[in-house]
Amino acid sequence: MLLDVLRGVAILGTLATNVWIFTHPSGEYGVLSDATAIATLSGNPVETAFRFLANGKFLALLTILFGVGLAIQYHSAQRRGERWPGRYRWRAGLLFVEGSLHFLLIFAFDVLMGYAVAALVVAWLLNRSGRVQKVVFWTTGSLHLALMLLGTVALLAGPDPAANPDPALTGLFTSGGYLDQVRFRLDNALALRSEPILTFSLLLFLFLFGVRLFRAGAFGADPTGRRIRRRLVWYGLGVGLPLNVATTLAGPDLFLVDRYVLPALVTVGYLGLVGMLLDRLRRPGPVVSGLTAVGRTALSCYVLQNLVCTVICYGWGLGLAATLAEARPWWVIGLWAAVCTGLTVGASLWLRRFQHGPLEALQRSLLTRRRTVAELG
Repeated sequence: MLLDVLRGVAILGTLATNVWIFTHPSGEYGVLSDATAIATLSGNPVETAFRFLANGKFLALLTILFGVGLAIQYHSAQRRGERWPGRYRWRAGLLFVEGSLHFLLIFAFDVLMGYAVAALVVAWLLNRSGRVQKVVFWTTGSLHLALMLLGTVALLAGPDPAANPDPALTGLFTSGGYLDQVRFRLDNALALRSEPILTFSLLLFLFLFGVRLFRAGAFGADPTGRRIRRRLVWYGLGVGLPLNVATTLAGPDLFLVDRYVLPALVTVGYLGLVGMLLDRLRRPGPVVSGLTAVGRTALSCYVLQNLVCTVICYGWGLGLAATLAEARPWWVIGLWAAVCTGLTVGASLWLRRFQHGPLEALQRSLLTRRRTVAELG
């Protein structure tokens, strides 16, 4: 149950960051033209706290859990005596296709494409020795830290970049048509895909960290698991959280550290805290059951929450990003809460009738069909 709840928390938590992009006056273009579009400091303390608690943390949690899932599939294949990565390469390829469609048709800041590529690398690494995996783990972590620190030095030394928004694109997402937005993503694919490219070493590091946590027993209901989770809370919330508060208050010059370094440390505190809370529950209530349902249908909920927000916010839909621009941040937080509630209720009702989420079922069907064709061939 813990892993499902954590996945549910991670999925809904990523929306807590993305919802500010959907509701930005310039939408997805705003992230390219305005560096403050995903910054955590604002004039409203409630908005600042909300964005700080989500910024980069739940994306890191989702990445770690993807590594955990990869480790589980590897060990399952080992028990069945199957070759590895074997069929998993097709699963990763299908995930890349799904991510590409999600990027092009729904939301520019998709994570699935980067996960698919990182998964192929880590899947290959799982067949290597423990020493090789350890070397790659520390090398990728060190490389990412070095890149972020070098980037931070450049930000501190250089002048503040001047924002020169393109008037033709400023209103694209509040008043433009759907096909115009698709064309924008296609025309600016490299810039919009820069985050997973620049942080690819972080993806590998967090994937491998998830593998190491799983093998150490961090998700077990035994004393070992509880001890590890307590240590994660200490490191993440006792050490990482104060440091992350400091980098946030320091302003945009420390953006790279604030977004791509310290949130990964705070995330392990979130992971441990959720585990400690579940350890103290005698029976799951509606909140835990709802998060479990979202976790079991994570792919479907991830895509659906982004689709719902585009319909509500963008000009080709209800266009509320422009209509309610003066009601920020309260309507944005309300939108996040409403979508989260809808997903938890909807996922719970769906799983009463079906074993898997709709996209999970489609993925399984395609992979099964491919396997059948391969066996017949």
